[in-house]
Amino acid sequence: MPDTSIAILILMSTFLILMVLRIPIAFSVGLATLATMMYLGLPLRQCAQLMVKGINSYSLMAVPFFIVSGELMGAGGISDKLIGLADALVGWMRGGLAMVNCLDSAFFGGISGSAAADTASLGSILIPMMVKQGYEPEFSTNITLATSIQGLLIPPSHNMVIYAMVAGSVSVGRLFLAGIVPGITLGISLMIYSYFMAIKHNYPKGSPFSIKNACRAFVNSFWGLCTILIVMVGVVTGLFTATEAAAVSVVWAIFVSFAIYKGMTLKGFWECLGNATKTLSMVLILVSVSSAFGWLLTYLRVPQIFATAFLSITDNRVILLILINALLLFLGCIMDMSPIILVATPILLPIVQSLGMDPVQFGIIMIFNLGVGLITPPVGTVLFIGSAISHIKVERLAVKLIPIYGVMILVLMILTFVPALSLTLPNLLMPMN
Repeated sequence: MPDTSIAILILMSTFLILMVLRIPIAFSVGLATLATMMYLGLPLRQCAQLMVKGINSYSLMAVPFFIVSGELMGAGGISDKLIGLADALVGWMRGGLAMVNCLDSAFFGGISGSAAADTASLGSILIPMMVKQGYEPEFSTNITLATSIQGLLIPPSHNMVIYAMVAGSVSVGRLFLAGIVPGITLGISLMIYSYFMAIKHNYPKGSPFSIKNACRAFVNSFWGLCTILIVMVGVVTGLFTATEAAAVSVVWAIFVSFAIYKGMTLKGFWECLGNATKTLSMVLILVSVSSAFGWLLTYLRVPQIFATAFLSITDNRVILLILINALLLFLGCIMDMSPIILVATPILLPIVQSLGMDPVQFGIIMIFNLGVGLITPPVGTVLFIGSAISHIKVERLAVKLIPIYGVMILVLMILTFVPALSLTLPNLLMPMN
């Protein structure tokens, strides 16, 4: 009879060894699953059935729609309109362009739901503008990287949909609502940091505030901002499911990009669909193999073993939550976001639930943790995008990011130990029955 301990060892060690050897994460997960199932004597057709079952989900259909919508809005001329709105609102302050960067990322992230799209789209505009006005190149790049993480928290976010699917009975609508205040909190914290940096380095102010300019900028950007309203109002009121809201957002993005902002060409449209298809193919492959991997974790009782191990370290709730955050931060540094959500959620969610944490709050904490990983070496995707745009070495950016890491971890600790920041809006607008 196969030994469960040996099976767990095969599963985890094969996965880690293949990942260290730089084998694509989907293949690492899939091969580890196959090797373990062969050792256990389970029929391999069951692996195929589990993979198909993993992507045969109605809620998962929201992911491709949100990805396409984000691509279209990012390439459809909305960036300039949002920068203009942010500049009209906060550009008059000391370090005005840094403030614009923070606010603009909140707007754009709420439309695209992608930190990478935020950095690529806004960074290519704002980083050169900031450097031209006398901001340090490293600061200009790093504040762009850090503010892009708001896009993962402020809805819509396809990573929240993936978490909700893996976690089970978690409402996508409640997750969307739960991310709003944490996203805004992060943005405000980075604005405060930017203000002190502007005072220290005497960064310039922008044009004086004008209500007329602010109203004009709002009108110009209104159609793009409506994307957020369509999704949020539809989901919260029950008019749409998350999947239907995502589909409507695609139709709206096509209308706005072609008919209103006129920043989209037919060639650009096909490029957006191509980019979305590449992203979606990676996500679906990961979801399918991770479904089989997750089933094996449950079959081998790995979540219970991890929970027992964690709880044996200490029974202090504060220390345990700090350890879980540290683990997620570490994983975010060495792996991409989606596979961590798919693999770690079944293991860590039972632990935090035993500590009295709501699954919705944990979802926000997990996504925030993994967002920090996106701007942290050695596998920080967004960090590499920022480096490519600014032509500054990753090592230099990472060193200069240390104070910003401190700000983000402080916000993370507040979200961990103050549940009201994540749960007040969903409890108020979408109370659980």
